[in-house]
Amino acid sequence: MKMPKPEQSILDQLPELTKRLTSLLGQEGIVTSEYGLKAFESDGLTAYRQSPMIVALPNTTSQVSEILKICNELNIKVVARGAGTSLSGGALPLADGLTLGLSRLNRILEIDYVNRCAVVECGVTNLGITDAVCEKGFYYAPDPSSQIACTIGGNVAENSGGVHCLKYGLTTNNILGIKLVLLSGEILEIGGKYQQESGYDLLGLLTGSEGLLGIITEVTVQILPKPETARAMLIGFSDVENAGACVSKTIAAGIIPAGMEMMDNIAINAAEDFCHPGYPRRAAAILIAEFDGVASEVDYFIDRVSNIAKELNATSIAVSNTEQERDGFWAGRKAAFPAVGRISPDYYCMDGSIPRRKLPEILQKMNDLSEHYGLKVANVFHAGDGNLHPLILYDANKPGELENAEEFGAEILKLCVEMGGALTGEHGVGVEKRDLMHEMFTEADLNQQERLKCAFDPNHRLNPGKMFPALHRCAELGKIHVHGGKLLFPDIPRF
Repeated sequence: MKMPKPEQSILDQLPELTKRLTSLLGQEGIVTSEYGLKAFESDGLTAYRQSPMIVALPNTTSQVSEILKICNELNIKVVARGAGTSLSGGALPLADGLTLGLSRLNRILEIDYVNRCAVVECGVTNLGITDAVCEKGFYYAPDPSSQIACTIGGNVAENSGGVHCLKYGLTTNNILGIKLVLLSGEILEIGGKYQQESGYDLLGLLTGSEGLLGIITEVTVQILPKPETARAMLIGFSDVENAGACVSKTIAAGIIPAGMEMMDNIAINAAEDFCHPGYPRRAAAILIAEFDGVASEVDYFIDRVSNIAKELNATSIAVSNTEQERDGFWAGRKAAFPAVGRISPDYYCMDGSIPRRKLPEILQKMNDLSEHYGLKVANVFHAGDGNLHPLILYDANKPGELENAEEFGAEILKLCVEMGGALTGEHGVGVEKRDLMHEMFTEADLNQQERLKCAFDPNHRLNPGKMFPALHRCAELGKIHVHGGKLLFPDIPRF
């Protein structure tokens, strides 16, 4: 992707911006050196890189507010960044913009066991929430594979999921409130220690908004008591079609596992070489299914799924009897992405969703595309909810392979939409899928979405260039007004 050069008028503002940020944050709170900026030039979509103009590292919500006031006054673009684990280029910086690094907002502010929630700053890691409450027998349910590093602010921005989202939902199903800073610097509190029951679902709107509407600095998450029992199954199949059919038949039988994941042979062997979880190397595909709850219920579901798997000619069925065995089954799945990184110089991690019944069909079509593009693909799925994560293997040092990988990935996403699915399941749109939005949405759909964008950010200063394939007539769109901490929307003209 060719990055635009910064506008000279914006560069002329840099000395004033630097002076005011230094006064606010101190020298240690900004990054301006060429060497220092390199650390922020990419997120998890490493094929695209660009150094930001400047980086600000606030410690508090009030500092975030002051930074945004300065940027709004000087007309500076702002890209928010948490841990930089985004796989869609959502935190890709701008050469003429400020990158707002939020990793220092990493405090757990309150744990309320009575109301089963916790208030945390946006830079707290996903796993850090569970670590903070596990001593009392609680945990935070969403668990992306990057949970050791990814932050709750980024999880909200991308509406992240994880292996247990089948039963417990995505981030949007597990948060109760947020603190949001608008580009004007206005600080809003939306939701709280209760389920929102009336009015517009602003919390739902802002979850998954990818930093385009405001900067989230605090999140109130719900925490759950750990289940009495949790056991996992490791099921091998000699063909991927039967593995996919097992997923569909399990859900159709009214059985909702806590998680149900699928890996193909390339991913199986990569994981086995990497962390030795005991996966059957000859299997064309494996399913990892976990059940939790009371012991009798878990045992019943394991028996039911075992019978379904046998009817579909499963080649192996193993069931965990200890926590160590259960963790072992999951170890290879959690490590799938780094494991695949050992067998290829580069890989392109895709993210799309399809109806579960379409799993066998899309696997066959991906095999056909693999032969067409001459690139291997390792498949890892949140199979229970139809969220695909194909890993396209390529070598960026070979001319044309990156472009081939991107074209291959685009074809996979187009297939997802054709099959009744979506462009993304949890990674967001960012820059990766931006120019595919017309595959899923009409121009009218996109216009309506951008009305919301422009209501919060009429001049497109927050994370511009992400999500929307092109700017629409934002000058005609309504602006947001804030009064007494409330959002007031004026009439928005029609196109």
